[in-house]
Amino acid sequence: MTDTPTENVKIDFRSDVTVDLVKSAAGDSDVLWAARVSTAGEQSLEELQKDPERSKGLINYLMRDRHGSPFEHNSMTFFISAPIFVFREFMRHRVGWSYNEESGRYRELQPVFYVPDTSRKLVQEGRPGKYVFVDGTQEQHDVVSRTMEESYRTAYATYQEMLAAGVAREVARSVLPVGLFSSMYATCNARSLMHFLGLRTQHELAAVPSFPQREIEMVGEKMEEHWARLMPLTHAAFNKNGRVAP
Repeated sequence: MTDTPTENVKIDFRSDVTVDLVKSAAGDSDVLWAARVSTAGEQSLEELQKDPERSKGLINYLMRDRHGSPFEHNSMTFFISAPIFVFREFMRHRVGWSYNEESGRYRELQPVFYVPDTSRKLVQEGRPGKYVFVDGTQEQHDVVSRTMEESYRTAYATYQEMLAAGVAREVARSVLPVGLFSSMYATCNARSLMHFLGLRTQHELAAVPSFPQREIEMVGEKMEEHWARLMPLTHAAFNKNGRVAP
C-alpha cells in the first residue's frame, strides 16, 4: 500500500496575519519640506535638519484642510502574510500602491490555511448596507473549524495528487481555496495608507464609519502600528482630523 500525496505533509491552520516593515523612507520631515517648497523653494530642504516637532501645527493644518500631496513624498514597503481573500480586497486599492505576490505558477504552494479563532464574529444580522456581525455560539465555531479543516485537507490532497501526476502547478492550483495563505510585498506612501486605513479599519475617532472585513482590518492595524512609529506627528494629525485621508 502506497502513501497518498499528503500523508506525510503537515497542514497548518492559522488565525493570525503578519505584517513586517521591510523598508522605509518615511518621516514627518518629508511632509514639511514638501509643503514648504511652495514658499521657500530650495530653502525648504533645511527642514531635513530641523526637529519636525516644531512644525506639527503645519502638519495638522495640511491634514485638516486636505492639502494631500505633501504626504506622498515618502515610502513604506511591507511584507504581508494573510489569506488570499484578504489580498483580493487589497487589490481594490490601486492609487499609490504597488504589489508583488507569490505565484502559484512558479512555486508549490504551502499548506497553510486560515481558520478563525473564537474572537471572530460569525453571524451576520440585517440587510446589506445595514447589517452587523455578532458573536457566534460555541457550536457555530466548532462547525466552522471542523468543516474548514476538512475542506482544506481535501483540497490540498487533490492539489498534491495532481502535482504527483505531473500536472502543471498553474493548473493544479485551481482546486485550492481562498483561505490559503499567500504572501506579498506592498509599497505605499502615507497618503495612500491613510486612505486604506480610513476604509479598512474601524476606529472611535473616525469621522466616517467604515465596515471592513475583520481579516483585512487585522492587516491594517499592524500596518498602522509601523507607520505610527515612523511618522508620529502625521499619524496624530490623521486621528485628530477624523481619520480621513487628505
